[in-house]
Amino acid sequence: MRHLLDTRTLTRDDAIRILDVAEDMADTQEREVKKLPTLRGRTVVNLFFEDSTRTRISFEAAAKRLSADLINFSAKGSSVSKGESLQDTAQTLEAMGADAVVVRHGASGAPRTLASSGWIDAGVVNAGDGTHEHPTQALLDAFTMRRRRYGASSRGRDLAGYRVTIVGDVLHSRVARSNVWLLDALGAAPTLVPQDVTRWPATILFDLDEAIAAAPDALMMLRIQTERMTGSFFPNEREYARLWGLDPVRFRALPSDTIVMHPGPMNRGLEICAEAADSARATVLEQVANGVSVRMAVLYLLLAGEQAGTDSKENR
Repeated sequence: MRHLLDTRTLTRDDAIRILDVAEDMADTQEREVKKLPTLRGRTVVNLFFEDSTRTRISFEAAAKRLSADLINFSAKGSSVSKGESLQDTAQTLEAMGADAVVVRHGASGAPRTLASSGWIDAGVVNAGDGTHEHPTQALLDAFTMRRRRYGASSRGRDLAGYRVTIVGDVLHSRVARSNVWLLDALGAAPTLVPQDVTRWPATILFDLDEAIAAAPDALMMLRIQTERMTGSFFPNEREYARLWGLDPVRFRALPSDTIVMHPGPMNRGLEICAEAADSARATVLEQVANGVSVRMAVLYLLLAGEQAGTDSKENR
């Protein structure tokens, strides 16, 4: 794997390979000593032009547990705030010996530009770009669903027949986009939307109660992306919660085996009630833990996998 820029271009085999390696990584995290020597001598850069706590810390933990050297770069307080371009920033990091660059950017397509421009030789991982995609979030969500469904026998499995309902601000959500394409590749059926969703492998509904009545296997609640909104998309928060919030009544109407997911951070009382967020069916904390294993797998396949292939060719 040279880069991970989206889920739309991942095949079923690509996705299952990443998820299976993540299973191996998760097994190592059950040990007393969680650190592996796999990426010793490699340098991973977290290049974040947007604020993010969960994603940045998760990639940081993944890199450190694989023994990589880590550089955290935040646009705030850096040369970027003084007008430095993405190209100059990237080439500076290249000069420092970056082997992989994890990019979070407010502009859709920025990670792809970095990967295809020739500015750097490092592998690029998209950690969320504009309103485009967030591939590792979708992978950790799929990992969580697969584990909830198959438990210890998850390896090699897809999500065929699994029904997922994604609720909320899909218009501004890169999590929703990445999940739609990945779940389609894995055989699952996912259901504020973009203007043109005719090519999405999903059914679009405008009634949450109707979606709940369809008895999904997983209900994924999204937060309102206020930081990416440029206008008023609904009258007020009370109206949004009434129409699209998972309140106690709707939560109790869900089938007993439906899991409740959320990429975080949660707005309790708005898109999700405390009863749902704190229930045994909520996978929010599992998603956080699984995110480290999935990102360890991505970094491993980006760096160690490539190195293993090179060593193999040299040996021949």
